Amino acid sequence: MGTALGLGVGVGLLLVFLAFASPRQPVRRDRPPSRLTTLLHGAGLAGTRPGGVVVVCLGAAVTAGLSVQVVSGTAPVSITFALLAGYLPLALLSGRARRRQRELAEVWPEAVDNLASAVRAGMSLPEALAQLGTRGPDPLREPFRVFAVDYQVTGRFGECLDRLKVRLADPVGDRVVEGLRVAREVGGGDLGRLLRNLSGYLREDARTRSELEARQAWAVNGARLAVAAPWAVLLLLSFQREVISRYASPAGVVVLAVGAGCCLVAYRLMVRLGRLPQERRILS
Repeated sequence: MGTALGLGVGVGLLLVFLAFASPRQPVRRDRPPSRLTTLLHGAGLAGTRPGGVVVVCLGAAVTAGLSVQVVSGTAPVSITFALLAGYLPLALLSGRARRRQRELAEVWPEAVDNLASAVRAGMSLPEALAQLGTRGPDPLREPFRVFAVDYQVTGRFGECLDRLKVRLADPVGDRVVEGLRVAREVGGGDLGRLLRNLSGYLREDARTRSELEARQAWAVNGARLAVAAPWAVLLLLSFQREVISRYASPAGVVVLAVGAGCCLVAYRLMVRLGRLPQERRILS
């Protein structure tokens, strides 16, 4: 009896010692995506790596800087246009992301109607989502086609929805996906009515937003024209070396810096005043 008791105590102490002495595995935490990665997903370029965008920005900056330097022979002007050219790919990505968001906002009501019809016809929720890959609106077919393949391979509805949200990168898509997730988990008897109400709300919201954007488009376009005009004039002056060489002096550098700062502040202020509030993504 004493031998068994001593053996048990020894084994217990050994297990306690091994629990504290064994190296602990570091806990892996998924890092939130960078702003550039989020921008690429929003622009519909999920397959593009952020490093490739950085290379394109550097290439555009170097090309523009060298070209203006050859024409004008003035380093401050060349550096200014190099910075502008380096930011141009990011501006194009932002514009593409905004256009894609407007395009998706217009087609989501149709997609929700298709989901409601499929659920009313007796299809399961994964089947209803998968059929959007073939019968849904064209801008949404590819993400839902990938979802269908993903669900067939894994069979894990929740994880497939998470990856679908990443591919969509759209606030309305987040709302629809989370509503479907809740309906799946708690048993959505009113899923059809919920989808019909959501479709009506999305149509009304898209109609109102399109009217406001049409009225405020002049403010944004005017801001862009006002900012681009001075730099277009400066680029034309670069072909006259005796004139553009004055910007190589300290006073010329100050003029360029102050002009760039004023243009940046004025543009951001005008865009902020004329911009509609953007819907934020939920649980992304």
